[in-house]
Amino acid sequence: MPQILPKSSPLAAGPDSQGRYGPFGGKYVPETLNHALEELDAAYAAAAQDPDFQSRLNVLLRDLVGRPSPLYFAERLTNLAGGAQIWLKREDLNHTGAHKINNTLGQALLTLRMGKTRVIAETGAGQHGVASATACARLGLPCVVYMGAEDVRRQQPNVRAMRFLGTEVRPVETGSRTLRDAVNEAMRDWMASVKDTHYILGSAVGPHPFPKIVRDFQAIIGRESIEQSKQRFGRLPDCVIACVGGGSNAAGMFYPFVQTTDVPLIGVEAGGRGPVSGDHAAPLTFGQPGILHGSLSYVLQDDDGQTCDVHSASAGLDYPGVGPEHSYWKDSGRVAYTQCTDDDALQAVLTLARNEGILCALESAHAVHEAMQQAKQRSKDDIILVCLSGRGDKDAAEVQRLLGMNT
Repeated sequence: MPQILPKSSPLAAGPDSQGRYGPFGGKYVPETLNHALEELDAAYAAAAQDPDFQSRLNVLLRDLVGRPSPLYFAERLTNLAGGAQIWLKREDLNHTGAHKINNTLGQALLTLRMGKTRVIAETGAGQHGVASATACARLGLPCVVYMGAEDVRRQQPNVRAMRFLGTEVRPVETGSRTLRDAVNEAMRDWMASVKDTHYILGSAVGPHPFPKIVRDFQAIIGRESIEQSKQRFGRLPDCVIACVGGGSNAAGMFYPFVQTTDVPLIGVEAGGRGPVSGDHAAPLTFGQPGILHGSLSYVLQDDDGQTCDVHSASAGLDYPGVGPEHSYWKDSGRVAYTQCTDDDALQAVLTLARNEGILCALESAHAVHEAMQQAKQRSKDDIILVCLSGRGDKDAAEVQRLLGMNT
């Protein structure tokens, strides 16, 4: 397996000592959290140099998660789209069904390293919640997961799984009752319990050092993809695509490629119902720089700087902000960001299922749709690699409801 924790990438230009990626990132938090963030930063820096830490994480990723995840040629999808070959990086085959477990195992080990005795987490689609619950069960840590009440409704399979794993799920009834509100409540809990609690943040967002830590633990996706592409094709892919909400799977997929500037990278945001404010969750497309949950990044906000309501059929993309490194990549031009509507994502779920026998998550379907659009414009010799970030059993009932399908 590749090295778990990557060396720094000059092109990524960050984070610097202040946790900034160009102008983005930083640490905008109450004084009560500063010490915890400094403690986490120091613990992570030490762990990154500790062969025993890396070895233990490597074994868990291999034996529990099942890494490396395979590359898969979507032959019938390719034929349907016409043009370039579509290949899938199968993060949906990981234990717990998504990429999230790569990060939660690493952060759970950091929790033990810091001597903390309790874990909290937030979740939208439920995959980070299940992954946090799994890591905590394996390592003997109590876990509380905050989840918006609307997401509890539409992600019942993952709610049940978390509870089976011994985690307490706390529904959040405030605000839009989705991911943003779950993060708010987790932050409040952490401020009150920071002495003995570690917050396993699930995406590449939040105050420094969280974006770096999450990106680094997820970068195994991109490093494996590079090694597997060289072995399978004798070269790198011609285009790499991933969905973007907060941005953890995309950060993990893109980061090892950022220095290879002849490989285009495309992030796909949630276009929702359309471009009207409140109908989408696409801050890199429609947002402006602002501060949300402790860092400066692109945020969907009104003229007064208040965070806007957002919408996506996919609970994991239903977030008004994005990771600071994605904001940097957007402004630097290294990554192109586009969007996919709810309707197109729903159809992509069905298209992939009925042509490849793979039921993917609604989040991942955004990237699948974009891959099919890109394939139509490219040569049959081109290779498009998609991060299939999660499986779709969690979404089956919601997809059925939204499409008006009979049971």
